[in-house]
Amino acid sequence: MSQHSSLKAASRIAEKRNVLKRFERVDLLRSRGKWKKGDRATGLPKTKSE
Repeated sequence: MSQHSSLKAASRIAEKRNVLKRFERVDLLRSRGKWKKGDRATGLPKTKSE
């Protein structure tokens, strides 16, 4: 019996994602100097991953 094509190994799924999680966006904004400790984590500006 073969494995369905939607069930890929974890190593093959590691592609570049278009959407960042909130903590990833905060880290990116922090590295760019646009977010500091104490700012709200909701309503963040749009960011493009590097």
